[in-house]
Amino acid sequence: METALAKTPEKRQVVFLTILLLLWEADCKTIRYSMPEETETGYLVANLAKDLGLKVGELATRGARMHHRGNKELLQLDAETGNLFLKEKPDREELCGATEPCVLHFQLILENPVQFFQTDLQLTDINDHSPEFPHREMLLKIQESAQPGTVFPLKAAQDPDIGSNAVQNYTVSANLHFHVVTHSRADGRKYPELVLDRALDREEQPELTLTLTAVDGGSPPRSGTTTVRIEVVDINDNAPQFVQSLYEVQIPENSPLGALVLTVSARDLDAGIHGNVAYSLFQGGEVSQPFVIDQVTGEIRLKGALDFEATTYYNMEIVAADSGGLSGKCSVAIQVLDVNDNAPKLTISSLTSSIPENVPEAVVAVFSVSDPDSGDNGRMVCSIQNDLPFLLKPTFENYYTLVTEGPLDRESRAEYNITITVSDLGTPRLTTQHTVTVEVSDVNDNAPAFTQSSYTLFVQENNSPALYIGTISATDSDSGSNAHITYSLLPTHDPQLPLSSLISINADNGQLFALRALDYEALQTFEFHVGATDQGSPALSSQVLVRVLVLDANDNAPFVLYPLQNASAPFTELLPRAAEPGYLVTKVVAVDRDSGQNAWLSFQLLKATEPGLFSVWAHNGEVRTSRLLSERDAPKHRLLLLVKDNGDPPRSASVTLHVLLVDGFSQPYLPLPEVSRDSLQDSEDLLTLYLVIALASVSSLFLLSVLLFVGVRLCRRARATSLGGCSVTEGHFPGHLVDVSGTGTLSQGYQYEVCLTGDSRTTDFKFFNPIIPSGLFQDP
Repeated sequence: METALAKTPEKRQVVFLTILLLLWEADCKTIRYSMPEETETGYLVANLAKDLGLKVGELATRGARMHHRGNKELLQLDAETGNLFLKEKPDREELCGATEPCVLHFQLILENPVQFFQTDLQLTDINDHSPEFPHREMLLKIQESAQPGTVFPLKAAQDPDIGSNAVQNYTVSANLHFHVVTHSRADGRKYPELVLDRALDREEQPELTLTLTAVDGGSPPRSGTTTVRIEVVDINDNAPQFVQSLYEVQIPENSPLGALVLTVSARDLDAGIHGNVAYSLFQGGEVSQPFVIDQVTGEIRLKGALDFEATTYYNMEIVAADSGGLSGKCSVAIQVLDVNDNAPKLTISSLTSSIPENVPEAVVAVFSVSDPDSGDNGRMVCSIQNDLPFLLKPTFENYYTLVTEGPLDRESRAEYNITITVSDLGTPRLTTQHTVTVEVSDVNDNAPAFTQSSYTLFVQENNSPALYIGTISATDSDSGSNAHITYSLLPTHDPQLPLSSLISINADNGQLFALRALDYEALQTFEFHVGATDQGSPALSSQVLVRVLVLDANDNAPFVLYPLQNASAPFTELLPRAAEPGYLVTKVVAVDRDSGQNAWLSFQLLKATEPGLFSVWAHNGEVRTSRLLSERDAPKHRLLLLVKDNGDPPRSASVTLHVLLVDGFSQPYLPLPEVSRDSLQDSEDLLTLYLVIALASVSSLFLLSVLLFVGVRLCRRARATSLGGCSVTEGHFPGHLVDVSGTGTLSQGYQYEVCLTGDSRTTDFKFFNPIIPSGLFQDP
């Protein structure tokens, strides 16, 4: 993801320069200080906090740092006091060389918020170096034919100081033949020339020795000397002359050693040995230049590595001398061409390795880039990957800020590896990469989520207490304590449901337990909500519906509704002897409180007085005759029926039925309606009371008419022996008794008999079919 500076080649440069200028003018403040070189260590340069208008201690609280951008760490900042001290003694010549003015650039970087200040330190030159000639002795060979006024070049002295502290004047020791003239080059440097004042005579004086002195303009001035030895030679009237007085050439800085730079050429019109020309480097000597010249051919070759970033130009003087001592001179200007041999450099000033999620914009890193190359080779483009939610923002002077593009989501991605790529625009492009790892710290922004939208749990009834019935599970995409979930039962709105006594939940893992045994017949299903809450701040929660279904267990035996069982008065059905096979004697009605297959009932005849006479339908409980009745059949039959459910294991109940065979009945006996055990007992108690009253009345009649009473009793005893001794009474069934077999209520008038047997301790109350009005069975 490149910044706006790298979108198009032309627009990138304009936008880059515009942004830098605007940021420089808006946000950057430049503070300039000046001091002489060679100042002692610990020197107080200034109070930076005061000059910046900051409070005492604000530099420390804002993490002030000095960035030297490749310079030596000359300055040391005391962030607490704001004082700026000199860390080591500065040498202007070492730091700047011949560059004037010598200005060192430093940057002060503040954080919270990020702010930049430019600090410039100018070092002024002091006269701490004396002029120095390249050789302790110079040899001049001058023909004796030389005319007064002839000028002989001399090698200049070197002085690292600049300005008035550099070499200003040359003098020569007193003599009769020469004086020295000081000249200035285009760059302001001084060089000497020896002028002949009086003709030489080799025979009179073949050699002269002079002392050449170079004096600088310092206060006090410094000087350096060298010996000039002059040999007077025979006449050689033609000096060598170069084809060009100035040679200009360009050479790439990555040229290999021994590469040919230039070939110079000079001619001498003399003949013989006076016409042979020898080439040599004149100005500065061979040891100070990365070049060497062939004395015979004049080829200048590279003998040392070039570095455009250190030196961009070389100016040399080449001397061509013949054997007679005459010489000519030319200048060679060599320009070093920059090649893209330096990869960009990235320096991290501030780095944040962890960023909270959901922050709109956070500063990840502050860094600077630099490239010592020139032109396009030094122009740089910064970029990061396109698929990351981060941006590079340029500040000023190749400083960038890496910020988030918007809020981050740790649940989507918890870590980012951001590769910052810095490329120059040279050919070929050189690239530097630096990877920054950013971790996204968690914020509690996700509520727990249940694995199901609702839960349905099944519990068999009659369970043991503290039975595990299921697990409610929720997940939280946050991390750490924000993802730690606690489960709880939420209050119900149903006051009839005692949830706290039915269910408990493990707060740590969501396991549900039944606290007590459940009864399907009392509670078949119930619902409640489970809440899941994380431990974040603030805590987030969610809830889910849990439905518990109680499964039926076969824990209830069938219950016989009809016929009602009474040990003291067994139920008796009347069966006419003329009944056809399949005649419905009665119907057994039973229910089961269980459900499903546990409530499916079947009926079975277990025992009968005559097994082949009656049968029971297995599914509806109807008791029917299996064959025709005969005179040989007993008048009274006892049937034992079994009612069984379909559970596992099955449960059952039995019912005893008495059937009395009678003659002359044409209609089947209607079964008693369903009554409760308590109502039947009350009816029997009331009937007993009626019988007692009847006995009292009979006793009264007995006292009044003993004979009649004795006759009646004898008659009844005789009938009781043969027919059970029954008396016929007319009455009605109570109106609240209904027919459970579905034949309707018993609303019509019936007659019934009360049979009192002599050997019975209880009263048998039996219902018979309606007595036919013809009076066939009337009591005489």
